[in-house]
Amino acid sequence: MSAAGSRVEAAPRLAQWRVDALPCYTYRKSDSFRVGLWNWYLSVERNNKQTCVKLFAELSNSAKNTAPAPIASFVTKLLISFPPDQKIIEHPGILDKPLKHEGFVWTIDSSFTGRFVIEIEFLDLKVADSSGGEPASIWASRQIKQSSDNTALSSLARMLQEGILCDITINADDGSIRAHRAILAARSPVFRSMFSHDLREKELSTVDISDMSLDACRGFLNYIYGNLRSEEFLAHRLALLGAADKYDIADLKEACVESLLEDIDARNVIERLQTGHLYRLQRLKDSCLRFLVDFRKVYEMQEEFSAFLQTADRDLVAEVFQGVLAAWSGR
Repeated sequence: MSAAGSRVEAAPRLAQWRVDALPCYTYRKSDSFRVGLWNWYLSVERNNKQTCVKLFAELSNSAKNTAPAPIASFVTKLLISFPPDQKIIEHPGILDKPLKHEGFVWTIDSSFTGRFVIEIEFLDLKVADSSGGEPASIWASRQIKQSSDNTALSSLARMLQEGILCDITINADDGSIRAHRAILAARSPVFRSMFSHDLREKELSTVDISDMSLDACRGFLNYIYGNLRSEEFLAHRLALLGAADKYDIADLKEACVESLLEDIDARNVIERLQTGHLYRLQRLKDSCLRFLVDFRKVYEMQEEFSAFLQTADRDLVAEVFQGVLAAWSGR
């Protein structure tokens, strides 16, 4: 439940916070309000000589799943009293100011009393270009880019699904699927090398991926073409990880690892431990070892663990034993 008088009225580019009479040496903070990609806050503080207004965006210390810091252009006003006797104090204006955690602060030498309104009119909001280019407006370039990206991905998906001008055949374990060598080469340096040199794949216009089922291979191609469904990804994570490692597609490999870390349990921990060892994925190995050793699940999985000891790589078995012995000695 928000405190009385803390609500901000917000439109797509305009925000107003009505503040009741503010005694000296008082601080107030607004509720959050949404403009653009961010939740924003206003605060106001007063002493016997000055009124201090602050605007800041809600930013996380973690970059994961959060919007980058805004680069803002805006006009700030204090609307004192009400029409027809309304007085307006206006800031000269802010242009392309990065609003990180410190936000924007406006200090006003003023002795006004009574109620007033803090008004923020956003002229533009931009985000930095991760590749180092010019910042892009979220209200212009961002929408255009998103629309363009969606159209391009939809067109690529149609090319694969409908076999439009395909020029390469992918042979999986139990079937074949047609694709486009230019798209494969753009996404994978391994495919690019195959099609750029006088190798069998270039001469015969085929690629054999016999260690993948047709369904998993279709999921692999759907990822490359930007059309992989979440249920398809979950069903073929291990096969996709192998393909990402083999064909050097780092973003797919990272996505598979992150997903495999999220749902380790007694049914899959041995398999994922071996997968982590096979592909040199230390984070995945460490998480599996922690599940087995730190949580003592190894003692509840005697049959599975016995089979693992008989068939697994000797170096991996030794690593597991070292973890168990270290846990015992730490008791």
